[in-house]
Amino acid sequence: MIPLSWARRIAERLRGLPPRPGGSRGAGWDWERAAEKALESEGYRILSRNFRTRMGEIDFVAEDRGTLCFVEVKGRSGEGFGSPAAAVTAEKQRRIFRAAEAYLAGRNAPAPVCRFDVVAILERPGEKPALEILRDAFQGPPTPRRRRG
Repeated sequence: MIPLSWARRIAERLRGLPPRPGGSRGAGWDWERAAEKALESEGYRILSRNFRTRMGEIDFVAEDRGTLCFVEVKGRSGEGFGSPAAAVTAEKQRRIFRAAEAYLAGRNAPAPVCRFDVVAILERPGEKPALEILRDAFQGPPTPRRRRG
């Protein structure tokens, strides 16, 4: 009989998922898998995972009722550093927006209606993680960063 851990790895590979990293990066991987399940249960259709460009990275590109959604997943294992949604700073929003522009430029289709969503996951010791999908969490493009000089 195949060990359960092997069966999970095989299932993840068949779904096109990379292997789970170790350490604290593994927590982020777990949060992204939890977010993916929640998004799919809410009717989102995942189009791309971890879309990367030199401008930034988008955790999920998904379609929700005809709207193209760029989804950022943020998790925290406590509130000592603030809420997960507050961690999507203006600089992070700029990076996501630039990556979204690159994603749209790579498509051979007219620009669809788009929005930026955030999945906030908060883990507290001894409790089930709280997961919240924040639709239209921010608008783009963010205001330009002030340059020193």
